[in-house]
Amino acid sequence: MIPATFDYEVASSVDHALALLKKGGEAAKAIAGGQSLLPMMRLRLARPTMFIDLGRLNDLSYVKTTGDHIAIGALTRHHDLEYSAALKKHCPVLAHAAGLVGDPQVRHRGTIGGAVAHGDPASDLPTVLLALDAEFVIRSGKKDRTVPAAEFFTGLFETAVTPTELLVEIRVPKLSAKKHGWSYVKFNRRAQDWAIVGVAAVVERKNGSIAHAAIGLTNMGTTPVRATAVEQALAGAAGSAVAEAAAGASEAGSPSSDLNASADYRRHLAQVLTRRAVEEALAR
Repeated sequence: MIPATFDYEVASSVDHALALLKKGGEAAKAIAGGQSLLPMMRLRLARPTMFIDLGRLNDLSYVKTTGDHIAIGALTRHHDLEYSAALKKHCPVLAHAAGLVGDPQVRHRGTIGGAVAHGDPASDLPTVLLALDAEFVIRSGKKDRTVPAAEFFTGLFETAVTPTELLVEIRVPKLSAKKHGWSYVKFNRRAQDWAIVGVAAVVERKNGSIAHAAIGLTNMGTTPVRATAVEQALAGAAGSAVAEAAAGASEAGSPSSDLNASADYRRHLAQVLTRRAVEEALAR
């Protein structure tokens, strides 16, 4: 299907992009790689009247190590995340998940900011960022505000970014190779397909037991979901308790039924993949 007609503007700076968003109002959409928005436009599920191209804002493409966290520019492409030396050393779960997004063509065009701001609950990176308790820096005019991951994803294809704001940076914590284990596993029909269900696990070990666990679920609701019951069951537990604790993942979220899977099947997958993810995280 051919998308509806729209005006096209190229942003020369972040301030210029914000001015264009203000001018276009709610019918304007910012675009970078276009891997999320363009398919929706072809299906007429999205009909922006103005396109604001952010592709030339190179100052929003970076991965920087800062204090106890890593700062990632919103226009950093998935391919660059996958091969970032800083992420591989300090937050390898994000680099790993970026390498699982779509296919090489998608990873060379798609950006982390686009994937996150799109708010698709079937997307991989939002789930990983939720499990990491990432922070999102949103700019409006000359002001920035920081939103925690738990408050960023507000509904199906909805986030805390308003129509006149831009997501400019994502901040993730540094993980200790000695204390933290991690995993992201997903089940899909083909390698480039959206996850039917995915699980991100970040586990902190202490004295042979699990001091803390963060579990994020993909495609188990209208937003990425934290499996809090599993996290609570794992706190202070030994590795032998993983299978029993993972059963709580089936109760997290409100999965839907579609052509790929029923809600019951998704609940079963969440339980199985949570066990696998936590066991893999503990083995690292």
